Amino acid sequence: MTRQITPSKPQTNAARRRRPWLVPAGLILLSLIPVIAGAARLTELTGGAAVTERNARFFDSPAPVVIHIVSVTVYSLLGAFQFHPGLRRGRPSWHRIAGRILLPAGMLTALSGLWMAVFYRLPASDGQLLLILRLIFGLAMALSLVLGVLAIVRRDFARHGAWMSRAYAIALGAGTQALILIVPELLLSPPDVTGRAILMGAAWVINLAVAEYFIRRRHPA
Repeated sequence: MTRQITPSKPQTNAARRRRPWLVPAGLILLSLIPVIAGAARLTELTGGAAVTERNARFFDSPAPVVIHIVSVTVYSLLGAFQFHPGLRRGRPSWHRIAGRILLPAGMLTALSGLWMAVFYRLPASDGQLLLILRLIFGLAMALSLVLGVLAIVRRDFARHGAWMSRAYAIALGAGTQALILIVPELLLSPPDVTGRAILMGAAWVINLAVAEYFIRRRHPA
């Protein structure tokens, strides 16, 4: 008796088309957390909300936080599409045009974040450790962008993509931080100042570790 072998079902064209969009879609979803929070902050600043101890620093000096919110929104949402292989490789002109928008948006994100970390009064929930972490990762993001530009000037596309991926991972730290910090909040055990700083620092490290994993996969040593 001949055993009938059922051929495996070929992957449909629709499934193949959906797969490249999984990463950009996931990045956009992660970006929506800080984007929505930023939109709420802008509404607060422009809508005449009551000034409290938590938001007084933003009302006293609104320009840096407005620049930060607008730039990080553009950077995180538009930047997600740079991880679509079809747009990156199949449409190089689109990739270049988007890059010319993303570079200044990314630098404004990093520099405005650094400005707020240094010059805004620290709220009660923050502390010196979190300030140091913000300075470290803010400087790391700005440096990654600079190194990414220098790499593309040398036509070193692999290093360009690697440095830009690292910068983007740092920028998305707020989304990962929100996901991490929601766990102790749901458990009714919010962390203290030091614990909160450690968790927020861990979010940046997680993002960079994920970025490094995919960088190594694309360009194994």
